Amino acid sequence: MRRMAIPSSLVLLFTLMYATPVLAAAPLNDTYAGRTVIGGLPYIQTLDTTEATNDADETALGADCGAPASDAGVWYELTAASDATILIDVSASTYTAGVAVTTGVPGAFGPLETCGPGSVLFAATSGTTYVIMVFDDQLDGAGNGGTLELSVSEAPPPPEVDVTIDPIGRFDSKTGAVTLTGTIVCDDGAFAFLDASVRQPVGRFVVSGYGFTELACDGTAQSWSMEVFGESGQFKGGKADAIVFGWACSFDCGFDQQEASIRLHR
Repeated sequence: MRRMAIPSSLVLLFTLMYATPVLAAAPLNDTYAGRTVIGGLPYIQTLDTTEATNDADETALGADCGAPASDAGVWYELTAASDATILIDVSASTYTAGVAVTTGVPGAFGPLETCGPGSVLFAATSGTTYVIMVFDDQLDGAGNGGTLELSVSEAPPPPEVDVTIDPIGRFDSKTGAVTLTGTIVCDDGAFAFLDASVRQPVGRFVVSGYGFTELACDGTAQSWSMEVFGESGQFKGGKADAIVFGWACSFDCGFDQQEASIRLHR
């Protein structure tokens, strides 16, 4: 059988091809100088950051943020078209990504507008230019980078929330605790927190106490109930004043407050 000779030049080429790994290029916005300008919102980008580097600018901004690491940093710039709350979400990335937002330039960055893992919110002022750094914070115990899934958009409005207080409360004659009830309506998907205070004159003293509860919002009127224990004595039957603060939160929080004179019965 006749064998075909392979030229030594081809042998060398094949050796180099299989011996040398092919590395992905660093992203164009690996440094502040190459930052990506976000022209409008919403803005969505998928980016390979495995070859992104970590320079002194990223280290400094990550330190201001208090992040455990600032590997694989990439940079963006956004000039706000109007006053708005901006949501930056990187939670769908294949690595634990953090976000830091500031103003200014390297060496003269302003105070941080916000920073944190996963997603952040900040109040943008019309005409102001913001610098955004997205980085591998290594909260998953590994680096360097991965597939970044970045979303920058105006945040949805805070959830609507409406709280009521029932005019009759119950008190326990043994413990002196008061049970307050009422209703809350808040947007589906939000989570609600209720904080109450009760004050009641008892003899020459004023008994006061505080309570707390929480629930998931579903868009309908839901009943709530909480116990309030007096911190300076026991509540008794009769008139009392109650204040209830309600927060409903998703990306942002809505708020309602109600005050009522109630009557306490056993």
